[in-house]
Amino acid sequence: MPELPEVETVRRGLEQKLNNFIIKKVEVCRDSTVAFPCNKEEFIKGLQNSILYKWDRRGKYLIAELRKFEHENIQFPREKPSKNNGFLVVHLRMTGYFKFINKSTQPCKHTRIRVFDKKNNELRYIDVRSFGQMWWIKEGLSPNKIIKGLGSLGPEPFSKDFDANYLKRVISKRTKSIKAILLDQTIVAGIGNIYADESLYLAGIKPFREAKTIKKEELIKLKESIVDVLKKSIGSGGTTFSDFRDLEGEIGNFGLQTNVYRRNGKECRKCGNLIEKKKIAGRSTHWCPSCQK
Repeated sequence: MPELPEVETVRRGLEQKLNNFIIKKVEVCRDSTVAFPCNKEEFIKGLQNSILYKWDRRGKYLIAELRKFEHENIQFPREKPSKNNGFLVVHLRMTGYFKFINKSTQPCKHTRIRVFDKKNNELRYIDVRSFGQMWWIKEGLSPNKIIKGLGSLGPEPFSKDFDANYLKRVISKRTKSIKAILLDQTIVAGIGNIYADESLYLAGIKPFREAKTIKKEELIKLKESIVDVLKKSIGSGGTTFSDFRDLEGEIGNFGLQTNVYRRNGKECRKCGNLIEKKKIAGRSTHWCPSCQK
């Protein structure tokens, strides 16, 4: 599943490519991709004549602020008066990705949503396993209330609310493994399997340690490691290990730089010991038995 760096990479691509994209036509190729409203025709009508004004990210969710235009001839949409038209929220899940197409082509069988502007440029949403979802939340409704997973997210790793004091408070009595804690989106938003493993390696903490045994100085290091790993991955365009593609169809490069993830049986880049692997919280987990305590 795309994690925070992949979703942030997509957000940046969408913001750059679609800064004047006014939706003229929407085609829903798979009804189940539209999570809200229940009526796909309402979803289509709600998006039409809207500009994808501003793209944000919350955890693994993409959130586009929409502005509505009632007339056809718009020269400089960002400078014209417009009214709020709610939000388009997207969760890519395991295999979802966007592709920008400026020359009309026949959609592949995994195409789920097609969005066109007046020049017939297309933003195509493709999803092999069809777990991804979209919501149009009209003006006056709260995305956090409509989308349960969005409303229950913990703080962002880059926010001032996410620090060692916060971590100490939320894990002080928990017997779960620290790996399971990092995967819990209600505790910290956006971290998944890859970056949990990499952050724990950088912090020197074994992934199966009980959360409550992690000391304050270790939590300071863990927080710093999480931020460092995520920033490096964003700079590399995400990872190659999921079915991730950016807006131009390119894969991420962070997968070439991992220290432990999917390197079981290979030598640790620091100490030379072999990387180990086992299941924790139902997820494959990788660590160095020497560098992590």
